[in-house]
Amino acid sequence: MSRGMASGYRFCTKFDWPVALSSNAAILLHLVQSDRRGADMTHQPHTREVRRPRSIVVAASLQLLTVIPFLIGTFVVLLYGADAQAAAEAEIVRQGLPATILAQHGINFGGSETLAIVLALILVTLAVLNLAGKGVGRILSWIFQPILFAMGVIIIPGQLFTAQFMESSFKNSGDSMLTRIDVPALIDAATHVMPGWLLPVNIAKLVLTTLGSLLVIILLAVPSARAYFRRA
Repeated sequence: MSRGMASGYRFCTKFDWPVALSSNAAILLHLVQSDRRGADMTHQPHTREVRRPRSIVVAASLQLLTVIPFLIGTFVVLLYGADAQAAAEAEIVRQGLPATILAQHGINFGGSETLAIVLALILVTLAVLNLAGKGVGRILSWIFQPILFAMGVIIIPGQLFTAQFMESSFKNSGDSMLTRIDVPALIDAATHVMPGWLLPVNIAKLVLTTLGSLLVIILLAVPSARAYFRRA
């Protein structure tokens, strides 16, 4: 072979082969890793943040707002209930009747607030589930809110119009001692011990358990809410 051809071509000697092989292996490894990264990016799921619609936010807010008057009522009963009961019994004695007549007929202004605490816990749980887009929260809300609505219609008015309800109950009881009680004076003695802002709290409780429950049911059924629970 001529000198010119030798200068134009380079032949690999036995010492060049390991270098060439290692270089080719590095290139091949780089290509494999690049292809794998590309495949991972191709198959990576596209996560898109799901925004809460206003219907869900308002519904959950109503549920949380309903908790507040229940907790305030519990606080008032725990703090003032015993004094209110004592004042009511003193008024009964002033009217010439035995103080035990109230307890005998289940009248207790310092009664247990266990039900209120349970209702508050349920409402908080449902609000959290609805905000998280859990379908079980919507289903349970549709079950619970009608129950709360019924309680708001049947029970809570008795807290606002206690004298009228109690007086009617005493007249229809057939008990001669109960019919002798001056109910307005009895209620005035008990409520005089309670804080003056309790009446607005009970009004808020009535509105939130009735109209608020209806709004929650409707808001969880609108199209934006249905779409949110499907995507979340």
